Amino acid sequence: MATKTNYALVTGASSGIGLELAKGLAKRGYNLLIVSNVGEINNAAIQIQNEYPGILIIPLVRDLSLQNAAREIYEYTRANEITIDVLVNNAGVYHDRDILDDSEAFTSLILNLHMYTPAMLCYLFGQDMRTRKHGYILNVCSVTSKIVAQRLGTYASTKSFLAAFTRSLHIELKPYGVYVTNVSPGAVDTGLFSIPKWVTKAGKCLGIIASPQMLSRRALWALFHGWSKVTVPAVFWHILCFIILLIPTCVLRLIRRLGWF
Repeated sequence: MATKTNYALVTGASSGIGLELAKGLAKRGYNLLIVSNVGEINNAAIQIQNEYPGILIIPLVRDLSLQNAAREIYEYTRANEITIDVLVNNAGVYHDRDILDDSEAFTSLILNLHMYTPAMLCYLFGQDMRTRKHGYILNVCSVTSKIVAQRLGTYASTKSFLAAFTRSLHIELKPYGVYVTNVSPGAVDTGLFSIPKWVTKAGKCLGIIASPQMLSRRALWALFHGWSKVTVPAVFWHILCFIILLIPTCVLRLIRRLGWF
């Protein structure tokens, strides 16, 4: 259980997975510094405050796709004497599209958002945690980090970087009492996918689709127990990723030619 002086920093906390992770940390007694690039972060702060009135919550609007974002956030915490005991890198955008059909601006955005900013936040706050010999870092990756396929080139490869980075950091920092965990969501019911409600309901019953609340519970449990990685939901997505890895490139090209994906 955290004390009143502990703060958790959660990026992308205005809705969905990030909001539930912030609530889960508030439930554990952590004060919150929640960051997003949209004004809804203020509404999220009000919602969390109503559920956990004893928690101190600071909403911060920042564009996390900018290369100076991590440094700005770090300097903000130093200027305001905020000690971050838990860092959650959740901000991101789901994307499936041909690489060369994206704009240069979007390509730069997703590369910075999924790789540069979370890596630099880990670098800056990780050094403080290592010095204190205490801290927790949760990086929200994706099951697609193991999938090499068309239309997922940018998204999957950026998540692959984050997954590899997280594993290395886990090994480097655990001897110092700092736990680093990769949570790799599969399908999560955040309204991101345009699918019928009955399909979502069936997917949840079959263990194929997770709710943000379930993902938050499992991710935070894994983090505070020192796990290096947790996949949510687990069994179906482990099997699916294994099958996809067995598909030869020539078959993927055929699928592409037939217009199936």
